[in-house]
Amino acid sequence: MNNIDFQTCIEEILNETRGLIGKGRVADYIPALAEVDPNQVGIAVQTLDGQTFQAGDALVPFSIQSISKVFVFSMVFRAWGDRLWSRMGREPSGNSFNSLVQLEHENGIPRNPFINAGALVSTDCLLSISKNPLKDILSYVRGLAGNSKISYDSVVANSERETGYRNAALVNFMKSFGNIENDVEAVLNAYFHQCGLMMSCVDLARAFSFLANGGINPLNGEQILTQSQAKRVNAMMQTCGLYNESGEFAFCTGLPGKSGVGGGIVAVVPKMFSICVWSPELNRHGNSLVGMKALELFTTRTGISIF
Repeated sequence: MNNIDFQTCIEEILNETRGLIGKGRVADYIPALAEVDPNQVGIAVQTLDGQTFQAGDALVPFSIQSISKVFVFSMVFRAWGDRLWSRMGREPSGNSFNSLVQLEHENGIPRNPFINAGALVSTDCLLSISKNPLKDILSYVRGLAGNSKISYDSVVANSERETGYRNAALVNFMKSFGNIENDVEAVLNAYFHQCGLMMSCVDLARAFSFLANGGINPLNGEQILTQSQAKRVNAMMQTCGLYNESGEFAFCTGLPGKSGVGGGIVAVVPKMFSICVWSPELNRHGNSLVGMKALELFTTRTGISIF
């Protein structure tokens, strides 16, 4: 890794992938995200020895959306341990990330923590152990990223609340099966806020470093997860982290990662570094068009992947 010029590499990839801008579309089904400037691209790499490389709009905060599922899941995985697996599964869904049909067949047990139903269960689990979940999520993410200025975007959270009928249906449906313990509105409020977390590529690359470091936050040495738990989170990101394009992402990049419809994708290389790419325009699967290509180019040119 010492022989790789990360800065030159990400600058070249950023310039090369800019040509894809205009070929995707922003997540306009969430009104607040429809207003985001689609011409932005950022890349950041955070190595475990403390180096940060960045290019383009890597310091611009954006709505992380489903990337937040990894943070909340890791919070409850640390607290609940293997008891979580009675509430959710560990397999790819094969269906839409907000599918109701699958829940019907599987008696209200979500297929994995990274589809919406699974993330809602994670949020419900957090509410069962936290008196102030929104404060605790914010404190947790700020600690991982080393940035006390990270905050929620209330405009995005309200926009999601006003249009989040499918998520409301999912959580009510799971409540009918006994897989939601807390008040439905409280679960939805926490979920919409976590999706509205505003972070930059640099923030996210740093915040995911603990998953590249055996569960230990390299910024302060705090044990976030056990090494075994970190391995399992990475494994689920590999198989379930990019909606119905998880297989394609694994094929093209060879990395565990997590995407969000805000246009961010974060990936990790265990024992080496984490990387985040952000560009708001999405492909038909809901993943960043530029981000997918940029990460494929990155692993191809550097020769670094988990395989």
